[in-house]
This record gives sequence, C-alpha cells and structure tokens, in this order.
Amino acid sequence: MTVLRPTSFDISTGTVLGVAPPRRPTPTGSPDPLDALDAAVLPGLTRPPCLVSFSGGLDSSLVLAVAVRAARREGLPDPVPVTWRFAGAPRADESDWQERVIRALGVDGSWQILRADDELDLVGPVARRLLHRYGVVHPVNLHLHLPLAELAGGGSLLTGGGGDQILAGWRRPPATSLRARLWWLRHDLRTRRGPVEQFGWLRPAVARDVQRAHRAEERAEPRLLRHRIAWHARRRDLLLTCSALSRMAGDHQAAAIQPLLDEGFLAALAHCGGDRRAVGRDALLAEIVGDALPAEVIAPRRKARFREVFLREPTREFVRSWDGTGADTDLVDPERLRDLWSRWPIPGGTASLVQQLWLAAYPAERAGEVGPAGPPTGSDTGVEVRH
Repeated sequence: MTVLRPTSFDISTGTVLGVAPPRRPTPTGSPDPLDALDAAVLPGLTRPPCLVSFSGGLDSSLVLAVAVRAARREGLPDPVPVTWRFAGAPRADESDWQERVIRALGVDGSWQILRADDELDLVGPVARRLLHRYGVVHPVNLHLHLPLAELAGGGSLLTGGGGDQILAGWRRPPATSLRARLWWLRHDLRTRRGPVEQFGWLRPAVARDVQRAHRAEERAEPRLLRHRIAWHARRRDLLLTCSALSRMAGDHQAAAIQPLLDEGFLAALAHCGGDRRAVGRDALLAEIVGDALPAEVIAPRRKARFREVFLREPTREFVRSWDGTGADTDLVDPERLRDLWSRWPIPGGTASLVQQLWLAAYPAERAGEVGPAGPPTGSDTGVEVRH
C-alpha cells in the first residue's frame, strides 16, 4: 500500500490544504445514522482482537459505545478500549470522563491503559520508530497510534478519526446572546494575527500566501451539513491521515477502521439532517444517539489540549542544538526559525519541521534501525490492563 505523504510545502508551513474533486454519491445502506455506524464497526468486531483507540472524548466514546452494543448483540467478543495516560500534561487529562464512560459501558475488565512521559514527544522513542520506518507522515502525532497498531496485530483498530470535521466542522454555532456575541468579537480581535506573526518562520511572501490560502479554505467550508460532510471527507488532511494509519496498521496485519468516515454513515447522516445550517456537535450527537446509548457517552465535556504531550524534553534538546541546515530555504527562513526555536514552547506549526529536520540529522541507517518497527518495548510504553 502506497502512503500519501505531506509535501515539502505542507511540512514547512505546518498546513495541509486542498480538497479532492467530488465523488459519485454512495447509496446509503441505512437511512438511520446510528444503524449505519453500527454496520461500520462490524468488520472490526469480526476481526479480533478489536481494539478501540479511546481517549474519553466524544468521538472515541461514541465509537466504543456503538462497538460494545454491536458486539453484545451479535455474540462477538467485546472490543478492547486502549487509552493513553500522560504524565506532566494536565490539560490533556481526560481520566474522569474515561472512567465514567468505561463504567457506563461495563468494559473495565478489558480496558488497557498505556502510560507515557517523554515517550510520545515529537522525536521521542515512539516517534523515532515511526519516522525511521515511514518518514514524515501526517499528522505529526500519528506515532501515538503505533503501539496500538502493534497491540492490534492480526486484528483491527477502530478510531474516532474525522469526528472533529464531520460532526463539528470549523464554523462555530451562532452566539445565542448579545453577551456571547461581544465575547467572540473581542476574542477574534485579540487572536487575529498577521501572516509574519502567524507563520514567523517562513519567508514573508510565503507567509502571506499561506495565510491567504488557509483563510480561503476556512471560508470555503460549506454551511449546509450535507455539503460540509462531503467536503471534509475529501480534504487532503483526512485523506493523508487515513492513508498513513491504514499502512501502519497493515504492516502489523491489522485493519484500521474509522467508522465516523464510513461512506454509509456519512450518507445516512447527510440524508437525515443535511439541509440544516450551523448544527453543533452536541445537538448532532443527541440526534444520532437518542436514548440508545448511556448518557455519559455524549455528555458535553471540556476538549483536551495535547501540545504538552508532544513538546517535551527530546524536542527541546533537538531544537536547541539544530545547526540551521536541512530546511527548504525557498520556504523557510532558517534564522527566523532558529530565533523562534530559542524560546519555549515552540510554535505548533513547526512540529512537522522538527520531525523532518530530526530525521535528516538521524537517518535510520545511522541509528541502526531498519525494516518494520518491532513490537512495543518497555522503553516505549507501560501497559496496564484493568481487571
């Protein structure tokens, strides 16, 4: 399987833009989105072990709950939720919601918890194995799923990939009060940045072009739900993500399945509510699920922030020691980049550059790492199985 890879422009600018041409509509197998989602998880359940990448967020909770319900109805083994817990990253902590959802679904006996400190850094030990096997892929945090793919060897791995785009989209729902509208206006004024400020490591002309293209793509997001669904499903961002995850799982004889991007589910969702505008994730989930799943699965919750999981000591050491070579100088200004990397934390938009430049400095043959990545090691993760 050929992996779709980010271009030098994608890596240098920290953006993945572009939308593939429209595809011929796929007839829906079921007009009910929940039934369609149920059908989307069945191929994974019939290929055990069926692991679910479970963070405790809304999307992974929905996928896990639908998979548990389908498995018990069909007399199949329960899916195995696998969760990362991060030391020293309080804004990424979702343990409270993880515990609530697991208890509500009654799968705590098979729940596997992986623990990490610096292991999931952009150039930490897990990322290094992925970079040496595949090169730079999109997204920069895909290595988080490498140990899961290894654990799923011979079986399947379900994720909540695509939920942010398909269920939520980029356009925020309209404010319902004058106070809320004023808050968002002040927020937008505070956070609006010029191109050189937003993309300070790029050549100024490149920064201006990238910011214009980025804003144009944001404005191009359709307002009608059915158009939004189809548009996001064709974006390069998701196409690159699915391609890399499928290859990584396939190398361990596992199938990577993204139920929220399943064509049957997307068609059913568009069929049922596609003519509406500005529908938020909470309302959409409530309509999809109704009372068929425990309330904990779709209850609103704070969205976790993961920057401090991936920007740790290995990245700090590398950017401090970077000698200014290896970047695409038609796009990147090395002196500007070194200046930005002299302060911590570094801009999130330079994360792909960190991995590209680290790999150029430490290629696989130098590190003695060749061939497919091996099984999880004690230096990568600690695994706890709940009983």
